[in-house]
Amino acid sequence: MKLFKQLLVAPAALGLLAPVAATAAEFNLDGVNKYASEEQVTSISQFSDVKPTDWAYQALSNLIERYGCVAGYPNGTYKGGKAMTRFEAAALLNACLDRVTEVTDELKKLMAEFEKELAILKGRVDGLEAKVGELEANQFSTTTKLNGIATFVVGGAGNTGFGDNLTANYDVRLNFDTSFTGKDLLRTTLRSGNFANSAFFGGNSALEVAFQEDAGVAGGVDVVGINRLFYQFPVGDGLTATFGAKVRQDDMLAIWPSVYPSDSVLDLFTYAGARGTYSLNLGAGVGLTYQKEGFSISANFVSNEAAAENANLGVDEAYTFTAQVGYASSNWGAALAYTYSDFSEFAGVYANNMGLSGYWQPSEASWVPSISAGFGYGTSNAIILDDSWSWMVGIQWSDVFMKGNALGMAVGSAGQVGLGSGLGTGGIWFDGGEETIAYELFYKFQVTDNISVTPAFFYIENTGVSDTLGGLIKTTFKF
Repeated sequence: MKLFKQLLVAPAALGLLAPVAATAAEFNLDGVNKYASEEQVTSISQFSDVKPTDWAYQALSNLIERYGCVAGYPNGTYKGGKAMTRFEAAALLNACLDRVTEVTDELKKLMAEFEKELAILKGRVDGLEAKVGELEANQFSTTTKLNGIATFVVGGAGNTGFGDNLTANYDVRLNFDTSFTGKDLLRTTLRSGNFANSAFFGGNSALEVAFQEDAGVAGGVDVVGINRLFYQFPVGDGLTATFGAKVRQDDMLAIWPSVYPSDSVLDLFTYAGARGTYSLNLGAGVGLTYQKEGFSISANFVSNEAAAENANLGVDEAYTFTAQVGYASSNWGAALAYTYSDFSEFAGVYANNMGLSGYWQPSEASWVPSISAGFGYGTSNAIILDDSWSWMVGIQWSDVFMKGNALGMAVGSAGQVGLGSGLGTGGIWFDGGEETIAYELFYKFQVTDNISVTPAFFYIENTGVSDTLGGLIKTTFKF
């Protein structure tokens, strides 16, 4: 290994000798000193008159410590500022050339010994250069990255079991993330799925992957639509602005106060426990976020353009205004938020909602789970929406049985956000919080870095009609 290191530094020695020899040639001084007759030094620190601030310090250090071809004067000095005689230059050059000759011979031996390996490496380098050239010539974009997620679900839900409500569904999202400056983000998301007519689409039994699929055209079945289209950019120190034609409320929040995972099953557990506050309203919007040393402030406005045309399919807010203050560290965070909602379905109906949510997670996977919890409360000028509340508690263990696998469970209430079952259309509205308690349990198998399989069960108590029981197997592909 020592020999190989010498090979690496040999070119440096040649480069250093050239200026030394040229300088020596200019001198024609009388007398010969004892420079060449002294023993070689082994460290530059042996010279009392050489300092790290000297302009040639590093060059001299290389010659001494790497090649051992520099000597000094008997009194322990180098006298770097003194002119060099031609004899001294010849002695120095001869000593260094001897060392270079040794290195050259060793290099030839190494090249002969590793001739086959060098040929293989050269072939690999040539192949890599060709592939890089091909990628550069055919790359998708110099500014855009593509990532996606595809989810397949097989399962069912019903009042008495799974029998009459078995279903197979899919959801696909493609994200195109573009940056023009390295600090900004233009996101375009294409989405399609067929959950609209399944057991997992509306009401309390809606799945997270079914939420906000386009139900306006052909019943939302196999229709590719624009699910996100917004631009995010910095406007100052810690200040970020976002605007877009299709942007969701949480896209414009500095922090999300929950780490209960996307592997959760029921949609109602994806609102950080404050269903009315974090309504995840989607539409045209604009927002600002400010972050510094963990603390953050967010404010955004979202106008739901689909609220009027989809009023009979669920509770759509005509517009929302949200303000949030929060703090997030490496393993915990919390936020207090307020949302004003206007409902297009009913003239003059509005709601005020507040939410307090937070989470804690261990620094490393252990028997201690991550914990997410939240509570929301809302008032309205409509009796059917007034005095509503929601809550949730979710826990998850990481690396259960095998690295990458996860076990999670949650309990909570959806909260009152609509007319309530029996008063709405087909009972697809979320029930009042006091009437709904939901439970879910899942175990995620991480098959590969990009594929996971998640069996899950859920139970919803007192939905206004009867209890609901369900189960499924969800397969997720990320790329």
